[in-house]
Amino acid sequence: MRWEQLFADLEAQSSALDLRQRAGEVEERSRAELAHIALVDRLQPSVGTVLTIRAAGNLSVSGLVGRVGPDWMLIEEGANREAVVALPAILVISGLGRWSAAPEGNSQVQRRLGLRSALRAIARDRSAVRLHLIDGSTVEGTLDRVGADYVEVAAHAVGELRRRRDVRDVHVVPLAALSVLRRQL
Repeated sequence: MRWEQLFADLEAQSSALDLRQRAGEVEERSRAELAHIALVDRLQPSVGTVLTIRAAGNLSVSGLVGRVGPDWMLIEEGANREAVVALPAILVISGLGRWSAAPEGNSQVQRRLGLRSALRAIARDRSAVRLHLIDGSTVEGTLDRVGADYVEVAAHAVGELRRRRDVRDVHVVPLAALSVLRRQL
């Protein structure tokens, strides 16, 4: 009888050790997998939810996530206003769920639709925009051209359409200086 208790106790200790080792291995694998998840992967499942973002330039953007690109996200702020947020300018995100998309889970086309592609679409639309820069300043006008690492903004009177005769100046803004672009729809 003593031998049976001894063997039962040894088996229980062995099972407990196995469970602890497996739990430790699962935790270690989870940490290793987490190291491959980028911010864009964390943001993908948030499409359709409300987030609040604090961005460089002392900006706060809050609204429904409309789309997430590889280096930008679209926030529908309401009142027919939307904001394109440059991911490198994000300081804090509130309201993000616990889920992540699989790394490299997007199609090749989605991965190529970077910030420049979004800005080109806005430039084609010819809508007036306000660019909030990382230093807190703003530039207003219409996007004229989108280069490899900059945008050109035609400055004109706020609320007016862009007409050649009304353009006061053309500002060149490096994309690295862009925090948030807002426009009225």
